[in-house]
Amino acid sequence: MSETPADPALRRRGTLLLAGIAGAVLALDLASKIAAVAFLEDREPIAVIDGLFWLTVLRNPGAAWSMATGYTWILTIVAVVVVGVIIRIARRLASTGWAVGLGLVLGGALGNLVDRFFRAPGPMRGHVVDMLAVFAPDGSIFPVFNLADSGIVCGGILLVLLAVRGIEIDGTRA
Repeated sequence: MSETPADPALRRRGTLLLAGIAGAVLALDLASKIAAVAFLEDREPIAVIDGLFWLTVLRNPGAAWSMATGYTWILTIVAVVVVGVIIRIARRLASTGWAVGLGLVLGGALGNLVDRFFRAPGPMRGHVVDMLAVFAPDGSIFPVFNLADSGIVCGGILLVLLAVRGIEIDGTRA
């Protein structure tokens, strides 16, 4: 008997893959933020590849490029909604690609939500710790980011590619 996208075993495998990837992204993001605050805060940026890549610490109250800095609470609500939607649609998940993409987005959203809820200046207004800088250590050319941001962007790109190719969340093709 061949497995079909509606097969409960495929859906269970997809959900477990999503959860595993989300957990890994969240754990790596939290560990990197803890290390960055402990070892990099209040120090000059460290050039890893001079002229290309630095380690530094910035506290970001907004989104990318510090947009929406006065609306941190709205960004928090949006992230909570994204997490809820991903958890809700996970029951239909039977595509490995969608599981990977959604897992990356979920892990990244959770990583930044932890900062929004538990970092200063307070719940739903917390500033996200960013520590990876490319092209300029101060974020003047490209925003300083973190592993959660990378998960969100990479997962988002993968989801767009899957949608363009007509691959549905249940593993069928449109």
